[in-house]
Amino acid sequence: MENRKIEHLAVIMDGNGRWAKKHHLPRLAGHRAGAESLDRTMHWCKEAGISYLTVYAFSTENWKRSKGEVAGLMKLLSHFIKAKEKELIKNGIAFRVIGRREDLSPKLQKEIAALEEKTKGGDFTLVVALSYGGRDEIVRAAAKFAEQGHGDNLEEAFASCLDTAGIPDPDLIVRTSGELRISNFLLWQAAYAEFYFTDVLWPDFDKAEFDKAIVSFSKRERRMGGRLK
Repeated sequence: MENRKIEHLAVIMDGNGRWAKKHHLPRLAGHRAGAESLDRTMHWCKEAGISYLTVYAFSTENWKRSKGEVAGLMKLLSHFIKAKEKELIKNGIAFRVIGRREDLSPKLQKEIAALEEKTKGGDFTLVVALSYGGRDEIVRAAAKFAEQGHGDNLEEAFASCLDTAGIPDPDLIVRTSGELRISNFLLWQAAYAEFYFTDVLWPDFDKAEFDKAIVSFSKRERRMGGRLK
């Protein structure tokens, strides 16, 4: 019952602020360095034959941060969308956002929708969790589920109400910076995911650490609730 191929990698990109502090830089510099790390990781995933990369970019709880940091993060995302559009289209990378996009500015919502439309059909998908919380997603899915009809397969019907409808559950979830918790990320989808934790701060996440995560996953026995033969 084992399956060691990674189709979907998810990453909790943690440590941008600590990286900035370590280098005596403002927090937004850490977020910019984190965006560069995401760009590298996305291409490593494609090279490794991974089809989906989901990253935890901004949680529902992150709105509690200072107005300056939040505004800077939103500006950074807007810049990413504009700067990466041609590259994503050229490389066949579909862009998708999950989370409460109604929390975002109308301008940013339009930019996201436009990029999603322009990159549809790519053979690799970058999923950005933005204003996202796993509990919030489940609550919203439950409300949607209650409104619509469903067949005999209730679990499948419920999953179709999640933000990630149509996306396979993550095989491996990586968290950087040494924290050992899931932080309200993909709570439903992570039911049988493997986890890899590293002390490396996200901006310092390099190819060697990426390879370590992949190798670690390849050595595990995935029973999915069953028994080994």
